[in-house]
Amino acid sequence: MQRLIGLLVGAVFGMLFVAINANEPLPSLVGTLLRVAAVLALMFVIFVYMTAGRMIKTGAVPQGGQAGGPMFGKAYLVIVGVEVVLLFGGLPVLGALGVPEQVNVAWIAFVVGAHFVALAPVWKAPSMLVPGVAPTVLGIAGFVMAGTSALEWVPFVSGVLSGITLLGGSAVLSWMQLAELRRAAA
Repeated sequence: MQRLIGLLVGAVFGMLFVAINANEPLPSLVGTLLRVAAVLALMFVIFVYMTAGRMIKTGAVPQGGQAGGPMFGKAYLVIVGVEVVLLFGGLPVLGALGVPEQVNVAWIAFVVGAHFVALAPVWKAPSMLVPGVAPTVLGIAGFVMAGTSALEWVPFVSGVLSGITLLGGSAVLSWMQLAELRRAAA
C-alpha cells in the first residue's frame, strides 16, 4: 500500500505539471485535451489506490510489509527536505540572475526528477529511475532551450512532458500493483 501512496503522489504532481503548463504556444484545444487526459490518468491512479485499499481492508490480500523498511523514514525526509530547499531557494536565485520566468518549470522538473533518482535506491525501487531521469533530463533541456528562440516551449518540454512521464509511470505501475494484489487474492 505504501508504494501506491507514492504512485498517487507522483500522479498528483504529474497532473499539476500538465495542468499548469499546457498553455501557449500549444493550441488551446491541445492544452485542454492534455489537461483532461491528465485528470483521467489521475482518476485512474486514485481508483487503483481505492480498490487496493478495499482489498486490503476486507482481508482479500494481506497488507504485508515493505522490504526496505519504512517508505517515509529518515532518508525520505532528508531527500524531501533537500528538495524543498532547492525548489524554494532556487527559484528566487533564478529570478535574481534574470533567468526568464519560463525556465522556472525547468528547475522544478530537474529538482523533482533528481529527488526520484535519489529515492530509487532508498526505496529499493529501480522502476523509479524512469520518472526520475526523464524529468531531470527534460529540466536540463529546458535550461538549454532558454538560450534559444524556443524559450516559449520550455513549459511544454520541461512541464507537460515531465507531467506525462509522472502520470504514465504512476498509471502503469499502479496497474501492475493492482494486478499483483489480484493474483495474491486469487
